[in-house]
Amino acid sequence: MPDASSTGPRDPFAAGPLDRATALALLQRGDALAGQGEYQQAAVLYSRVVGHRDADLHVAALLGLAECRYRMDEDDAALEAWRLATQAPTTPLSWKAWQQLAAARVRQGDLRGAIDAYREADRRAPREAKAEIASRLGWLNKEIGNQRAAGRYFGRTRPGGSDTPIVTYAILAVTIAIGLLQLTGTSLGADFTRLFELNTADVVRGEYWRLLTVVLVHDPGNPLHLAFNMYALWLVGPIVERVYGRGQYLLIYVLTALAASITSYIFLGGNAVGASGAIFGLFGVIFIAFRVHHPMLGRSANAIAGQIGFLIVFNLVLDVGLIGGGVGIDIFAHIGGLIAGLWLGLILLPTGVTLASLWQHPAGAPRAARTPLSGALRVGGVLLLVVLLVAGLQIGTTIRTGGAGSVAERGVPAEVAPG
Repeated sequence: MPDASSTGPRDPFAAGPLDRATALALLQRGDALAGQGEYQQAAVLYSRVVGHRDADLHVAALLGLAECRYRMDEDDAALEAWRLATQAPTTPLSWKAWQQLAAARVRQGDLRGAIDAYREADRRAPREAKAEIASRLGWLNKEIGNQRAAGRYFGRTRPGGSDTPIVTYAILAVTIAIGLLQLTGTSLGADFTRLFELNTADVVRGEYWRLLTVVLVHDPGNPLHLAFNMYALWLVGPIVERVYGRGQYLLIYVLTALAASITSYIFLGGNAVGASGAIFGLFGVIFIAFRVHHPMLGRSANAIAGQIGFLIVFNLVLDVGLIGGGVGIDIFAHIGGLIAGLWLGLILLPTGVTLASLWQHPAGAPRAARTPLSGALRVGGVLLLVVLLVAGLQIGTTIRTGGAGSVAERGVPAEVAPG
């Protein structure tokens, strides 16, 4: 925004229209107050400039006023200011008014109206802002089921990128390859089972990698074990990867797998195989993420997320029934993975577009009252889980070496069927 005239502004609240220098000075003072969190005072200054004959100043004042009203939780007043700004003659700031009007329509649940407003913003936006708008148009079109339009807009925002869940596909490929080798009954398949299974005695001896590699091997005598687990991973893995990004998704899979294995290590003995503990962790992540962070995904992902609660309860009840029927199911691994997933779904922040991120004010940050967990707290939450896992490993080892009354010597059956 240009500086005020060197002649200085006159009394800003004197009767009559404002000259340009005075209006500029008011806008600059309003910006400074808003930056300090003095939104009520800033709103007074912005209101004085609204209606100026210079459309640039008029729209700038409306945008400033709308931001103040929004920060003070006066949503209706903010919406009206954005609407008035879109009706003013086009200025270099008009695209921001359309962008904020679109965000307000998302908040109201009017997704098609939001798409129309974002398109207006896209028509007026500078080159550097078009990728962000295209991203929002992509997610909104995906949300209403218009996959072709969604793909077109995503192509504009990430011309060299891809939504392909590469980490999920890599985990599936490795796990299925090892599982098929196990099912063939060859010596190589047997070697994978022996080296990767969760063998309690070997973990006590320090072979801690088994706590993680257990997810790569399945019951060599039961092809349904591999099939059910891989189908579940194919179903939910891409959703978590798209919501949290590849890096966080891999972290989630590793930590929930470790949580499942360590819980099993504490409460059960014998050998265990299978990825179902980590998959229960992904169930937990989705259950929480779609209720706390509200990621913007397509209808199919929303449909799956809406059934996750039922699937969790159904599978846990099924576990109890199978255990009662004499089938070896590691329900403790499922519970441990699930709890870790619920925790990670709460503390980790999605990298994709969420409903909250579509409500941002013009400066690009959410209103203070709805600020998500800070990065330090999220890191602290992950570290807390790691500390608990280390402590659980120590507890399990103490139990395993505790003498004749230890769980390991009671020979509790291990997991040999899908959870």
